[in-house]
Amino acid sequence: MRIGATADLHFFSPRFGVIQNQLAQVRDQADVLVVAGDFTNYGKPEEMEPLLNSLVRLRLPIVAVLGNHDYESGCQAELVRMMTDAGIKLLDGTAYERDGVGFAGTKGFPGGFGRGALTAFGEPEVKAFVQAAIDEALKLERAMSQLRTGKRVVVLHYAPIGDTIRGEAPEIYPYLGSSRLAEVIDRHGADVVFHGHAHHGSPDGKTTAGIPVHNVAMQILQSQEPPAVFRVFEV
Repeated sequence: MRIGATADLHFFSPRFGVIQNQLAQVRDQADVLVVAGDFTNYGKPEEMEPLLNSLVRLRLPIVAVLGNHDYESGCQAELVRMMTDAGIKLLDGTAYERDGVGFAGTKGFPGGFGRGALTAFGEPEVKAFVQAAIDEALKLERAMSQLRTGKRVVVLHYAPIGDTIRGEAPEIYPYLGSSRLAEVIDRHGADVVFHGHAHHGSPDGKTTAGIPVHNVAMQILQSQEPPAVFRVFEV
């Protein structure tokens, strides 16, 4: 299966017109499109509607997760309804299987990596923050445990490892992802992991167990030579 992967579209009309024609090329190069979150800029239905019109015209199966921007206006339930009505396979602690390839995903959450991961100690606000990261890891665990396919793809918005956020300011590393996600991935095994969120990060990395992780944020793809709006992977 050829997978076209992208993230962080941050749709609003003037900007999307520039990349729309480039994105249309994915239907000739891939069998499935993965979008690793941040469809919208402010999480508004009026942003999602024209974007969905463009994505549906690709005539490709689309597998996706939401990103933090998609939550900004508190309309995420409406966005989910719009996306599922359009036929997008939205993963939120759930799994999807197609042609022998299994997809498992969730948005993820901040929290930090390795020895720098925040722990649930002290104020209730800190404990609630850490619990949100744990809950997202548990959702990924549930999704991955549902897969029965030989090939497995993980889709996240937040990074599961530190390698693919390198290039960002070190001060914000803890807000870009959580290694709790990578622990789940290594325990269950996967062929490839896609995420976004870190616009100035690095495109490629690996988990401790050697599973490939790719940051497919569109801002990174457009900074490569030649500039692109998606990458194609074969599994």
